[in-house]
Amino acid sequence: MPAFVSFFRTLGAARILAMGAVTIGLLAFFAFLILRVTAPQMAPLFTDLSMEDSAAIVKDLERQSIPYDIKGDGAVVLVPKEQVPRLRMKLAESGLPKGGGVGYEIFDKSDSLGATSFVQNINHLRALEGELSRTIRAIDRVQQARVHLVLPERALFSRDKPEASASIVLKVRGTLEPQQVRAIRHLVASAVNGLKPQRVSIVDETGRLLADGSADEMGSDVAADERKIAFEKRLRQQVESIVTSVVGPGHAQVQLTADFDFNRITQTSDKYDPDGRVVRSSQTREEVTSNPDNNGQVSVSNELPNANLRGGNPEAPQQPRDQNRKSEEIVNYEISRSTKTEVIEGGRVNRISVAVVVDGIYSKNDKGEIVYQPRSKEDIDRIAALVRSAIGFDAKRGDQVEVANLRLAETTPPQLEEPATGWMSYLNLTKDDIMHGIDIAVMALLGLLVLFLVVRPMVRRIAPPGTRALAGPASGIVVPAGAIASPPVAVAGDDKVALSNRTATMIDIAQVQGQVHAMSVQKVGELADKNPHETVSIIRGWLHENAA
Repeated sequence: MPAFVSFFRTLGAARILAMGAVTIGLLAFFAFLILRVTAPQMAPLFTDLSMEDSAAIVKDLERQSIPYDIKGDGAVVLVPKEQVPRLRMKLAESGLPKGGGVGYEIFDKSDSLGATSFVQNINHLRALEGELSRTIRAIDRVQQARVHLVLPERALFSRDKPEASASIVLKVRGTLEPQQVRAIRHLVASAVNGLKPQRVSIVDETGRLLADGSADEMGSDVAADERKIAFEKRLRQQVESIVTSVVGPGHAQVQLTADFDFNRITQTSDKYDPDGRVVRSSQTREEVTSNPDNNGQVSVSNELPNANLRGGNPEAPQQPRDQNRKSEEIVNYEISRSTKTEVIEGGRVNRISVAVVVDGIYSKNDKGEIVYQPRSKEDIDRIAALVRSAIGFDAKRGDQVEVANLRLAETTPPQLEEPATGWMSYLNLTKDDIMHGIDIAVMALLGLLVLFLVVRPMVRRIAPPGTRALAGPASGIVVPAGAIASPPVAVAGDDKVALSNRTATMIDIAQVQGQVHAMSVQKVGELADKNPHETVSIIRGWLHENAA
C-alpha cells in the first residue's frame, strides 16, 4: 500500500483526473457497445398504421412494459422479434389495429335509447364506409382507401327512385391492374344494396381516374381492352407452357394477337313457306227456297201451312212448287311462317395470329466447347401442330401460326449454369441476420480503433517519466530510472551467476541510455544551428534566472 500511495503521489492531480476521465469514457463506450450488441433484434409489428392505431398500440405496449421503436412518422411500430407473434395475437384480441376507420363497432358504444332514426342512419352509413375501406385495404398494392356512399331515399309520392352511387379514393403502391379496379367496383357494389358496378367511381392519390361511375362498363373501351388482353394472355400462357415443355425454359418466345369484333348485332328474320298451308277456319252455308204454283194468285189461305188440309179435301193432290238451293263455303288458309330473332353479343374472335421463336440445341463437342445446332424441320412441324391445337386453330377464320427456329441472343444454355455450392449453400441467412452481423462487426471495429488510437496514446502520456520502456537489442525491460544508480548488492555462493547477469543487463541499459542522451544532444545542436537567434535568447533567459 505505501508503494501504491507513493506511486499515486508521484502522478500528480492533473494526471489522476485525466486517468479518471479516460476510465469513465472507456466504461461508457464499452457499456454502449455491450448494450448495442446485446439489444434484442427489432422487427415490424405492424406497418402502414394510422395515427389513431399507432397511438393505441404504443399505449398498450407501454402498459405491458415492452420495448418498442417507432419509424415512418408513426406508421411502423417495431418490437423485439421473438415477441411479434404473441403481441399480434394479444392486440388482435383487443381489436387492434382498427384500420383507421369506424366500422360496425360504432354500435357497441352508442346509446340506442336516446338515438333518433337520423343518427342511426348516419352511424350505419359510417360503419358501412369504414368496413368497405378495411376490406379494400386488404387488396395487394392498396395502402389506404376512403369510401363515400350516396344512398338516396325515394321521395314521398314519387315513382322513380334515384340510383345509389359510390366514390372511392385509393393510395396505392405502384399501379393497379385493370382487373383489380374491376374487382373493387364489384366488391363495393355487392356489399351495398341497390348499387351497380357502373355507378362506382375510383380515383387514385394523384387524381387519375381509374373507373368512371357514369360510363357503361360492358360497352366501354376499357372493358373491351381488358377482355382482349385477358384472352391473349391466357392463350399465350398455354402456348408457352406446351412449347417450353419441349424445348426447355427460356428457349422459346411467344407473341399472340387476337382480333376481336365488339359490335353487338340483333337480327330478326321472317320465313314463309307457301307449300306448308294450314286450314285456319272453314265456314259452310246452304240455303233452300221452294214456291207453290197458284196460277199467279196470291192469297192468305194459300200462304198458310196445310192449306189443302184446311180446305176440306185432304186427298187432293198437292200442287207442285219451285225450289231454289244455294250452297256457300268459306275456307281460310294460314301460310306457314317462322320468325327468328338472333342477338350476337360483342366480343367475337375474328382471327388469331401466333408467332413462336424457338432456340436450337446446345451440345458439347470433343474439345468441351458449346456448339449450337438448329432443330430439324420435323421438330418445327410438330411444335407448330401443338400450337395449332392449343389455340383452337380455324383455317376458315383466317388464323395464322408461324414457328421459326432462330438462335436467341439472351439465352444462356442450361449446360453452362452451375448450381451454387460451398458453405453458402448450407446457410439460410435472412436479410435481418446479415444486417445484425454487420452491426456487430462495425461495433467491434470501433472498439479496436478506440483502443489503439485513443486509449494507448493517452496511457503513454499519463505514465510518469520515472518509468520508461527501454527496448534494447538484447531484451525489452521496464526499469526505473534510479535502478542504475543503486549500489551493488554483495552476494556469495550461487548468486554470483545471477549477479553477473544483472550486471550485464545494467551495462546494456546504460549503453542504451547513453545513446539516447547522445541523440538528444545531437538534436539540440541541430536546433541551435538552425535557430541561432532563438538559442541566444534562451541562454540569456537562463543566465538572468540564475543571477536572480
